[in-house]
Amino acid sequence: MTRREFVQTTAAGIAASWPMRDVAAATFDLVLKGGRVIDPAAHLDRILDVGVRDGRIAALQQSISASEATEIVDAAGKLVTPGLIDIHAHIDRDLTPAHCLSTGVTSLVDAGSRGADNIDELLVLAADAPNRVRILLNLGRTGLGGQGELLDFSNGDAAAARKVIEAHRTLIIGVKARLSRNVAGLRDADAIDRAHEVTAPLQLPLMVHIGQTASPLSTLLPRLRPGDIVTHVYAPPPNGILDEAGRVRPDVVEARRRGIRFDIGNGRNGHITWEVAERAMQQGFLPDTISSDLTAPGRTDRVFDFPTVLSKFLLLGMSLDQVIACATSNAARSLTTFQELGTLRVGAVADLVLFELRAGDFDFVDNMNTKRIGHQKLVPHAVVAQGRLVRDAAA
Repeated sequence: MTRREFVQTTAAGIAASWPMRDVAAATFDLVLKGGRVIDPAAHLDRILDVGVRDGRIAALQQSISASEATEIVDAAGKLVTPGLIDIHAHIDRDLTPAHCLSTGVTSLVDAGSRGADNIDELLVLAADAPNRVRILLNLGRTGLGGQGELLDFSNGDAAAARKVIEAHRTLIIGVKARLSRNVAGLRDADAIDRAHEVTAPLQLPLMVHIGQTASPLSTLLPRLRPGDIVTHVYAPPPNGILDEAGRVRPDVVEARRRGIRFDIGNGRNGHITWEVAERAMQQGFLPDTISSDLTAPGRTDRVFDFPTVLSKFLLLGMSLDQVIACATSNAARSLTTFQELGTLRVGAVADLVLFELRAGDFDFVDNMNTKRIGHQKLVPHAVVAQGRLVRDAAA
């Protein structure tokens, strides 16, 4: 679906759902009335009306008159949060940005799907997306493929990566390097150094995929720079964040202290287990960011969508505020390109999600397909992207 087709389709649905007001008399383009507004960046959790004008948050008030709004959304009984920022997903023609937007993801990062040799189609998808899409270029020229992209280490071509990034600095915001043994062989540490040949001169972040690496984290973490991101933080052994006794490794804690950020990257294969997540979280090592690592197959297997991934961490004991922060304000702080997002402060870009926080018995699984029952689930009801109401999930 193109941007034009998406806007035309959603606009027709919105017109049927939300009556238009007198535009000339309106103070606000859109008002969300009576929702529970949760904005961790502003330490806000209150029942408020949210007024939107010219694509930005214009007011947060106890009551905004209906006569002041061109469009009104009844948010009573719903959560109103900043738009979700998923810093690790994989989009293509089968998993479109528009689909991600429909689940509340107003900003996302394709984390390493393509490399320097095959980036063109992804650039088009990003440029045409109805939401905000940015790219971490795979260090391997060929990107993700049937075989590990760095097993032939010459495929990790720093000069080729730099050339592509310099030509597309608006959309390409960093580099991704997968370090697992089946991707990088014995050269996981070399892959970090090679990636920094790209990111350091351009002052961009590196995201590294850990889990089942040849080298222990004690070899890999010291090579990372402040601002770099470790994804799949709760990957099972070997060479994860826990030692043989199940304790969080001291060098992992030290890496965080010096500015390395730790991301979930739920995904489907060897990236998270309940046991590792629980052990780490019981010791106070919570994620900095939660991300989906969603692919087209993941829509029906182990991931499903970003709100489902977030709901798993409610099951694991994080508070609602903490979970929302990991997908909004924390994510915005992790990547410079998103630094003005992830909040509902007056003047901020009007990216918002209305959620139902459903109570009941819900099945969730980890990457081992081990089932647990949670009792809360975030379900998107409506989405606002840059001030436009683009989806009504209740319709």
